[in-house]
Amino acid sequence: MKPKPPHATAAADRIPVSQKVAYGLGAVVTIVAVNSVVQLTNLVYIVGLGISAIWIGWAQAFPRLWDAIIDPFIGHLSDNSRSRYGRRIPFLVVGGLLIGIAFALLWRVPRDWSKEWMFGYFIVTSLFFYTVVPIYAIPHGALGMEMTDDYHEKTNLFAYASFIGNIGALTLPWVYYLANRPVFGGDTVNGIKWVCLGMAVLLTAAAMGCALLCKEGKLQQARAQARVPLIESFKITYRNRTFVGVVTAFVLLIVAFQLVMGFNNYITIFYLFAGNTEAASGIMGYNGTLWAVVGLAGAFPMAWLSRRQGKRRTVIFALALIIGGNLSKIFCYQPTLPFLTMIPTACLSLGMVIAFSLVNAMLADICDEDELATGIRREGVYFAVYNWWWKVAVSIATVASGYLQRYTGFVEGAPSQSDSTLYWLRVWEIGLPPALCLVSVGLLYRYPLTEERAYEIKALLKARQSAPVAATPAPTPGANVTGAT
Repeated sequence: MKPKPPHATAAADRIPVSQKVAYGLGAVVTIVAVNSVVQLTNLVYIVGLGISAIWIGWAQAFPRLWDAIIDPFIGHLSDNSRSRYGRRIPFLVVGGLLIGIAFALLWRVPRDWSKEWMFGYFIVTSLFFYTVVPIYAIPHGALGMEMTDDYHEKTNLFAYASFIGNIGALTLPWVYYLANRPVFGGDTVNGIKWVCLGMAVLLTAAAMGCALLCKEGKLQQARAQARVPLIESFKITYRNRTFVGVVTAFVLLIVAFQLVMGFNNYITIFYLFAGNTEAASGIMGYNGTLWAVVGLAGAFPMAWLSRRQGKRRTVIFALALIIGGNLSKIFCYQPTLPFLTMIPTACLSLGMVIAFSLVNAMLADICDEDELATGIRREGVYFAVYNWWWKVAVSIATVASGYLQRYTGFVEGAPSQSDSTLYWLRVWEIGLPPALCLVSVGLLYRYPLTEERAYEIKALLKARQSAPVAATPAPTPGANVTGAT
């Protein structure tokens, strides 16, 4: 039987390319800002200023947990905003400005202060930074979910965001290089201060471009709907079995690799290159570049595949690619042929970019399903709750990873590791992620929002909006969504 051709996107549902590019530039803001802080903090505060690594480690943990805590409140506040300028745009403007200020301040620590005071400066500025990031990031994610009603156009939008975001990520390795140019007098800390000031200006400009060019798709509808209490919004998301299944599947995917974070580097250094860090750094560099290039190239093939196979099948394909790529390390971890590691790198990068580009488009479909059941648009809360779960899961998995590493017998600072340690590092790094990803496959296999169901929901919502009903009904505490418990 000949497969049914994909649904054609109506002209009214297409997002102009200028808005897709602007939304992608908006994605660069958080990708570059957050990843820069993660990568540069140790170089500035530990290597450059000589502050204790233990102090900085604790100082980095608390702001991220704080970030996770305030996400749902920002999402709820954005959903219930009734500003004349929209529910999302004012947050993008204010958040974009504050991110630029906070990012610049992080690297302007007074160098004549004592180490204790410099440490205190980092705590205060990093808390400020991770407080303002959600003000921008949560409404930005919610905005993408409402810019179109079309099943496939949602995927195309997030493909643009993934592609442009990965271009921004490619610039990160050059920040340290620029900071070490002679114009800064050989002072890396001073160089980072000025390079990051320039980055702060560019990040704010990108946020403003996103805010000015992108259009909210549900603004008029949201203005007419009743405000919903925060706790009730939370209850609705947790009653939605489709949402819970998607969140669980993707959290497991994140945790799967966070639990063995860093094991790959240890295996490369101590197993493939017998402790020769100089030789190992070369293959690690090649693999890092390959990861970035494949991630960049994979965004639009993802949209093509999703259009023909649907989001569920495409994500399951991505998970199969991740599982197969990780298992291929059984054969690709060969000390005599270290370049074989580029095979699993390519598979994992392509699988990850497909999966994490599609999750936002899937959440957008879930928001449509929720509207059909409750009459309320709440993209902000759904996006925030998803972010809350993966941030908390990553925090827990990061701690657990240290204990798992200790369980293998790994000795910190040693020039070599025992055969037993190298064996158990490979067992956990190769075996644990595929096992958890198989659970994710099982959860997503039952994902009900197919292309046909998504267009059915769209038609029902359109019919409801055309009906002569003056007010949008507020949800009742017992309101159920499709597939809800």
